Formats: sequence, structure tokens, C-alpha cells
Amino acid sequence: MTPDEVMSEYAVGDGEKGLLTLLSNNQLVMVSRQKIERDVRSAIAMLDRQNYDVILLLSSEQLTGFTTHHAILLEPQRIIPPLVASIVDGHQVGVIVPVEEIMPMQRQKWLSLEKSPYYALANPFTGSDSELLTAGKTLLEQGADVLVLDCLGYYQHHRDVLQKALDVPVLLSNVLVSRLAAELLV
Repeated sequence: MTPDEVMSEYAVGDGEKGLLTLLSNNQLVMVSRQKIERDVRSAIAMLDRQNYDVILLLSSEQLTGFTTHHAILLEPQRIIPPLVASIVDGHQVGVIVPVEEIMPMQRQKWLSLEKSPYYALANPFTGSDSELLTAGKTLLEQGADVLVLDCLGYYQHHRDVLQKALDVPVLLSNVLVSRLAAELLV
């Protein structure tokens, strides 16, 4: 879909909640959460009817109302926080996210951590490695000893930049869930 088609089809209507999304032209916009959930629900049902074994939802937002009858549905927002909490038990986490607008969702997401995480911003789409390193250094100065890159836009390159320069463990949330999905594939 073109950005104009997305905005026409998924415009936030009266009484609907907004969902922040990045369009193919790198424009950050608000779309209707209800319309997105409706269409994702439809796509999941179609894939389930086609007898797929595993369906991996790639979203860093907390979307709801999805079920399957046959397939295993992997929802990152249900998997990543408890998985990270079990990995970093007792450590201070620093979470790097792309934009300020998702901070309320991020604060809710990481409530399962033993210690409240610290947060910093570094946009993987428009930012530089230097900005990423600044975010990482800021988190380490605040006391973080493990970093989490929590956006589908972060890649292995971003993880490697931080680990090499800062000598700190870095978890890439999308890699954690994709490795779990790979274990379920036959």
C-alpha cells in the first residue's frame, strides 16, 4: 500500500485509539488501532486455515484479540518481556527505543523486570551509529549493565556497534523472538 492508501484505509476514526506506525516513506503516523487489529486478526485466521504450523507476529506494539485453532501464534509482546526478565535477572537494564512517542507503551511493557529499566532514544531508521552509541553510553552512565534494543528496525549491526564500543551485553528483541520461532519450525 502507498502511504496515501494507508492513511485513507486506516485513518483514526471518532472514538478509536491511535497506533504509531512507520510508513514505507519513513513517515511516522498515527493509524487506527482497531482497524489494524481487525485486519491482522483476519490475516492470522487466513494463515491458520491454511494450516501453517507457526505464525510470528512482528510488532513491537501490544495488539490484542488474536487466536488460532491450529497454528502456534508467537506474539513478541507476550514473549519478549518475560524472556528478557529471565535472562537479565538481577541486572540493571537499559532499553533503547526509536522515538519518544512509544515511551508510555515501553514503560508498561517492562513492568516484569525486577528493576525499572532506564530508557534512551536512538532511531534506527534516521539516526547514526554515533547517536546509538550516545544512547548506550547514557544508559551505562545511569547504571545499566545490559542493553536491550527494542524495535524491529534495529539489526545485528546496531547490536555489534554497541557491544564492540561499550563492551556490554546487548539483547536484540527481534532476534530473541525469531530464534524462538526457528526452534518451532520443522
